[in-house]
Amino acid sequence: MTTLPDQDISNMEGAVALPRDNGELVFETPWEGRAFGIAVAMRQTYGYEWREFRDLLAAEIEAAEETASPSTYYERWLASLEKLAVAKGLLSPEELYARTAEYESGQREDGF
Repeated sequence: MTTLPDQDISNMEGAVALPRDNGELVFETPWEGRAFGIAVAMRQTYGYEWREFRDLLAAEIEAAEETASPSTYYERWLASLEKLAVAKGLLSPEELYARTAEYESGQREDGF
């Protein structure tokens, strides 16, 4: 069972609500759980307001729905996390692009 560290996170409602089954968080693949954990750890480490992330996630979801994008909840979550990390200066757009390219090419594997 995953315990959520903060009421702001666990109480998200509507389109941004975390996927659950019988009250438990649902991750279809391991990377989704890692993306969730990174967002939580970033908040704890860098102290951003959760609403900043939630608002980015809501915008990602709305944009995907408007364009009928087939993206999943956690793909939208990851896009929001990337935008937040760049906006907070945790990495540059170039660093994000380079790291993404490494994963896509198989040059880098899961793990940190």
